[in-house]
Amino acid sequence: MRSLAILALAGLTELIGPSVVSAQAVATSAQVKAVYELYTSQGCSSCPAADAVLGQLAKREDVIALTLPVDIWDYLGWRDTLARPEFTERQKAYARVLGDGMVYTPQAVVNGLVHLNGINEERVERAIEKTAKLFSASRVSVKLSATDGKLLIDVAPAPKGVMAKEATVWLAAITSSVKVPIARGENQGRTIVYSNVVSRLMPIGTWDGKKMVVHLDRRSFMQGTADRCAVILQQGHGGPIVGAALLDGI
Repeated sequence: MRSLAILALAGLTELIGPSVVSAQAVATSAQVKAVYELYTSQGCSSCPAADAVLGQLAKREDVIALTLPVDIWDYLGWRDTLARPEFTERQKAYARVLGDGMVYTPQAVVNGLVHLNGINEERVERAIEKTAKLFSASRVSVKLSATDGKLLIDVAPAPKGVMAKEATVWLAAITSSVKVPIARGENQGRTIVYSNVVSRLMPIGTWDGKKMVVHLDRRSFMQGTADRCAVILQQGHGGPIVGAALLDGI
């Protein structure tokens, strides 16, 4: 349990041992091929088509599809009601790491490795399959379980024979569906349904290749309409995602 950088979340975060009580809900990373992040904006006329593609991906058990609304188009006459500046900063971090400096909407990032326009469903599928293969042998198992208002995050050690690289453990609070009527801007008059909207994304620790277990109080991060959560294990600042799991209905 050495070298853990666990944040104090309202004083409610604690490290615990490997033994826990039976969980009411459990999710593992066993079937997850990809983490799909869509950077979208209510002020972007091209985004609703990509939002619809994400809505289909969100129904799959092998993809963790996340909507991250950004504020880059707020000056065009409509302030995105879901956008958070930290999502814009995360998008810019990807632009730096991926090397081409491109920041746009609707921009999809797959497994932290490639970006593409989220409108093209066929290209999205190819990116999921291609990036899934790159880390198939080095994926780190992640398990989430919830019981009695508590969340247990269990990150496995690095697979045998794989050199571990330090990675950040991110926790995302998610609302499964949000309907937004848009009164002005490029999408004026439209009502758009957004799936898996991230309302909060925060680092809760640093994984160094060894088994890591974190216990959180649900109230410290699940606020408002959030009804599910995801854990993402990501190398660097906007780098490859090597493990993830999504837990519904907590």
